[in-house]
This record gives sequence, C-alpha cells and structure tokens, in this order.
Amino acid sequence: MTALKKGGLEGRLMEFVPPNKRSEEYFRSAFEEKGLAEVVKLHMAQACQEAKRDLQLHLEEELADGRPVKDIVADVRDIAQKHLIPEQEVITLVWTTVMNVAEWNKKEELVAEQALKHLQKYTPLFAAFTSTAKSEMALTLKIQEYCYENMNFMKIFQKIILLFYKTNVISEEVVMKWYKDGHSVKGKMMFLEQMKKFVEWLQSAEEESESGEEDD
Repeated sequence: MTALKKGGLEGRLMEFVPPNKRSEEYFRSAFEEKGLAEVVKLHMAQACQEAKRDLQLHLEEELADGRPVKDIVADVRDIAQKHLIPEQEVITLVWTTVMNVAEWNKKEELVAEQALKHLQKYTPLFAAFTSTAKSEMALTLKIQEYCYENMNFMKIFQKIILLFYKTNVISEEVVMKWYKDGHSVKGKMMFLEQMKKFVEWLQSAEEESESGEEDD
C-alpha cells in the first residue's frame, strides 16, 4: 500500500486491469480473490473523491446555467447513486457549491437578506438530499463551519437554520440535537447564543403540544 502511494499509483489502479475488463465489478472481484481487499478499499476511496469533484463541477455548471431545480436534483441523484456517494456527503457538496456560485455583497448588513433570498431559491435542492437525520446534521455542521469561516455570515447562522426549519430541510429533532451536543467547537458559544431563543421556542411549543394531548 505504501509503495502504491509513494509511486503515486493510487489514482491509477484501474490501469492494472486489462482494457477490455475495466469495470468496478471486475476490479473488485479480481483483487479480492487475490487477498488484496485493502487495494480495493484504496481504489474505492480514490474513485469516490474523483466522483465528488466531478459532481461538484457538474452542479456548478447546472446552477450557472439556471437549470430547473427538479432537473438538477435528478442529475445529482443519478451521479450520487452511480458512484455510491452517501447522501450526507452529497448535501455538504450541495451547500458548498450553492454558496460558491453567488457573488456576495461586501457589506455585512446586506449579506443576510441576499443569503436568505439565494438559499430560499434552492430549498427544494437541499430538501432532496436531507432525507435522514445524519444528512440534516451534516448540513447543519457545514453551515456552522461556513458561518464561522466567513465573517460576514457569522451573525446569520440562526436565520439560515430557521429558513431551513421552516422549509422542512432541517427537522426540529436535529436542531435540538445540534444545540444539545451535536455542534462543533467552531464559533460554538456565539452560535449557541444565537440559537437559544429559537430552541426555547421549540421546547415550549413541544410542551404545549404534549399538555394538549394530555387534556384530550
């Protein structure tokens, strides 16, 4: 394995297979038969990285061309399924790409409105790739990281999460999980403070709902 990496061959493993037999299925079975499962793992990891780069480039082009969101969703889903890219990785690529295609205002006070308008347009795209709590949490953490690393976005983390909550991209359960112990350390205190009132509102709404059910 070390020799392959030193030789820069980890991205060219398929070249060891005869040209007429170059398929993922043949590669996997041929190398596993020889007891080289680690080589298969290395190849799959490398192929997944390349597929993710290709997916991001494809998504950038489609967003720049202004294609309908439903068509973009179908294309991204096809590529992800073909290359076995997990949904929680797809959603972080979607976030990064959607944010990269915008030309953000240099004035912090104008960024909030611009960002929410931009993201609102693509909520169906985000919703399509947050079908599990794991994907929702991956997106929430990616937003936290982005807002921490981009100064003009630091004050609007809560507004973005609220938008995604209202549009069924991120669920109440994931918001609560993030707040309790799912957050990262990046800007932790500031973002928890931003989210405090929203979380308290969610908790009180849940308590009211529970007491209403008891009354029934």
